[in-house]
Amino acid sequence: MLDNAPLRKLEFNGLTIEGYSRAAVQTYWRIPEMKLGFDLGLQPWDFMGTATWFVSHAHLDHIAALPVYVSRRRLMKMPPPTIYMPESAIGPALQVLKAFSRLDRGKMPCTLEPVVPGQEIELSRELVVKVLPTIHTIPSVGYLVSQRRRKLKAEYQTLKGEQIRDLRQSGVDVTDEHRHPLLAYLGDSRAEAMDNSPEFYQADILIMEMTFVAPDHRKEKIHKMGHIHLDDVVARRDRFENQKILASHFSTRYTNHQVHDHVRGKLPDMLGGRLHLWL
Repeated sequence: MLDNAPLRKLEFNGLTIEGYSRAAVQTYWRIPEMKLGFDLGLQPWDFMGTATWFVSHAHLDHIAALPVYVSRRRLMKMPPPTIYMPESAIGPALQVLKAFSRLDRGKMPCTLEPVVPGQEIELSRELVVKVLPTIHTIPSVGYLVSQRRRKLKAEYQTLKGEQIRDLRQSGVDVTDEHRHPLLAYLGDSRAEAMDNSPEFYQADILIMEMTFVAPDHRKEKIHKMGHIHLDDVVARRDRFENQKILASHFSTRYTNHQVHDHVRGKLPDMLGGRLHLWL
């Protein structure tokens, strides 16, 4: 497969997380087992086969590859993709696609779906995506992917199979829905968004930003820009219940070595070995 974009990969709990993220450059993630991706800052050729995407916000490093992705699928005669994004971004995104359609003299077939915080999107019988509010300089959202299963209600667990069958046939709902938060995607946001939506802290896997890490960078300005500083993570270290935390979207003013040094200086145990720097 053509290697046209930087890519990192991590396998955890039966899921493969692929992607790359650097502030003001490009951000894109994919979880192939879930058949979905987050953000379209660039389009690795291998990602083209994924037909469902969730965009956190409309800054260019998170959405610039939208026309490229849509056009490539058309050229390869793939079905039009479905792309979810904040409601306010739908109109401008359609205008961008129309402009490129005129430039490229090719159609841009896709479905753009608006999302608002609190909304839920059913991907399959087992997977549901919840839209979570985030805090950035433009309208933005995060996403929570949960696994849902039906389990027999406690009051029926001592019954025999034929009794449960008879109850079902009589119209009785004998099961409850149970959800398990598999993966949360923060996008670009201040840390308070996680405080306001504890699901971020509870998902098995959290993909979050940690744009700034140097102690001499003013946190007031960073927060005004809608980003997270390493110190915000340190202050919340006891809230993270996640099994794996992927920190990403580091500022380009840092080298990889500097990021490692700053983070390990403040979090020498790397949150009990759960913190992974996406570099």
